[in-house]
Amino acid sequence: MRVTARRSFLKATGAALGGISLAGVDAAPRPVPSAAAAPVPRVPPAPQPPPFKLGLVTYELAKDWDLETIIQNCEATGFEGVELRTTHHHGVEPSISKGRREEVRRRFADSHVRLVSLGSVCEYQSPDSAVVEQNIETTRRFCDLAHDLGCLGVKVRPNGFPPGVDHEKTLEQIGAALHRCGDIARDAGVEIWVEVHGEGTQEPANAHRIMEVASHPAVGICWNSNDTDVVQGSVRPTFELLKSWLRSCHINELWRTAPPWGGEAGGVEMQNHTSGFPAWKKLYPWRELFTLFRAVGYSRYTFTEIPASCEPLRLMRYYRALWEYHAA
Repeated sequence: MRVTARRSFLKATGAALGGISLAGVDAAPRPVPSAAAAPVPRVPPAPQPPPFKLGLVTYELAKDWDLETIIQNCEATGFEGVELRTTHHHGVEPSISKGRREEVRRRFADSHVRLVSLGSVCEYQSPDSAVVEQNIETTRRFCDLAHDLGCLGVKVRPNGFPPGVDHEKTLEQIGAALHRCGDIARDAGVEIWVEVHGEGTQEPANAHRIMEVASHPAVGICWNSNDTDVVQGSVRPTFELLKSWLRSCHINELWRTAPPWGGEAGGVEMQNHTSGFPAWKKLYPWRELFTLFRAVGYSRYTFTEIPASCEPLRLMRYYRALWEYHAA
C-alpha cells in the first residue's frame, strides 16, 4: 500500500508541474516580427536599352570645338555619334585634302565615337535655277566627302517657300532636285537626309509631298522635332505620315515635355529666345516619339541640337541622363 501511494503521488505531482509549465509557455508574449522580416517590394526589371543611340550635332553646342575636343567631350559624356555641321571650327569641309580626309576618318575609327553624317546647308527651293544647280553640285561634293570619311549620310534641307511662287510648284521642284541628289548619293555609297525644316516646308504634309516627288531609295528624312509635329499633344499622326522615310533624327530641349503628373513643364515659358533656333511654343512628347522609334525598329541616332553652354560637359551629362529617362 505504501508503494502504491508513493507512485500515485509522483504521477499527480508530475502532471501538475507539466500543467504549470505549459501554462507559462502559453502566457508568454509572442515575438514581434522584425522589420527585416517584412515583405520587400519587388524592384521592376530594368528596361531594355533603346535600339537607337545618342549623338551630337555640332550646331551649336560644339561649333567652336576642334575635332579632338569633339571626340574627347563625346567620349567623356557617352555620346556615341556625331554630325559635323558645315562652317564650324572643326574644319571638315569638301575642300579638305585627301590626306586630311584619311586623317579624320582614322581619328574617329580609333575612338568610341562614330562620324555618322555631315550637316550641309544645301537647299533647293530657289526660283533661280542656277542657284539650285549650284546647291546640287555642292551636295555632290559633300557626298564625295561623306564617302571618303565613312559617313552614312549627308543632311540637306528645304528652307521655306520663296515669296510669290506657288507652293505646290516649289515642293515639286525640291523633290525633283532631291531625286537627282539621290542618284549622286547612291553612286557615292551614302544617303541624303532631308531635314524637316523651314517655315512652311517643315509642315509634315509638305515634307510628305517632297518625299513623294523625290521617290528615291537613297533619300530619306531627318526628323527635326518641330512644334508642327505635335497634334493635340501627340506626334503619332505625323510620325505615321513620315515614318517610311525615317533615316535620321535631330532632338532638342528634352525638358520641354509635360511632367508625368500632368501640367506644364515646371511653369517655364515655352517660348525659346535663342538665336538660330526655332521659337518653340509647345510641349513635346519625347517618350511617345522614342516609343514610336522602338516600334519601327529605328536603330540609328538621335542627334542633340542645342545652344552652346559655358559648362558643356556638365550639360551633356545631364542631357544624357534625361535622354535615357525618355528613351526607357
